Amino acid sequence: MAGHSKWANIQHRKKAQDNKRGKLFTRLIREITVAARMGGSDPAANPRLRLAIDKALGGNMPKDTIERAVKKGAGELDDVQYEEITYEGYGTGGVAIMIETMTDNRNRTVAEVRHAFTKHGGNMGADGSVAYMFKKLGILSYSAEVDEDKLMEAALEAGAEDVITDEDGSTEVITTEEAFVDVKEAMVAAGYEPEMAEVTQRADNETTLDAEQGAKLLKMLDVIEELDDVQNVYNNGDIPPEAYEAS
Repeated sequence: MAGHSKWANIQHRKKAQDNKRGKLFTRLIREITVAARMGGSDPAANPRLRLAIDKALGGNMPKDTIERAVKKGAGELDDVQYEEITYEGYGTGGVAIMIETMTDNRNRTVAEVRHAFTKHGGNMGADGSVAYMFKKLGILSYSAEVDEDKLMEAALEAGAEDVITDEDGSTEVITTEEAFVDVKEAMVAAGYEPEMAEVTQRADNETTLDAEQGAKLLKMLDVIEELDDVQNVYNNGDIPPEAYEAS
């Protein structure tokens, strides 16, 4: 990341996520519900549901809450019907942004997202305006303290696509979206519990920002992430660690 400490950014992101635990539960429940509705209530036959449950368990969500969400999605309980809509645009410094939402009112959602872009100096784009820059993949992150050679051996045996070591010594195990849960379970079984594990959208190229631009972008992203209908927000900003302190 242009010489910045990727591990420091991971820690800042993890802390921010922990601080938004209540919102995280709401998003996870919504994802489980939609996954069960679309592919059925059996995780073994529904990879998306299996991934959603894995994320929920990783977020310490109670099992009975997960089971209720699955039942809602499978139609065993009355529930609001959500549709998935992705919005795209540009933020501070020309950073590309993708926003995944689940909503029961698309007019409300698009108005809120457009307002967030406009208020913070961004521009909402048309469908496909930035999506081509991103690729969905699974990432398991490890600190520099983990033995790189042994980690790589375990990752390849687990079925990972690639293993990348950053300049600060931290390591990322890369998987496909479909293989993410299997690889993660195999890595944990081999004694390699990741510091952070997620399926995300990652851009092929990043846009470098200074601390001031990075702080402005983070403020904008915080506003977007706080919107009730927003599930995930992705961007290609190369944000320096000091920007997290300033935001």
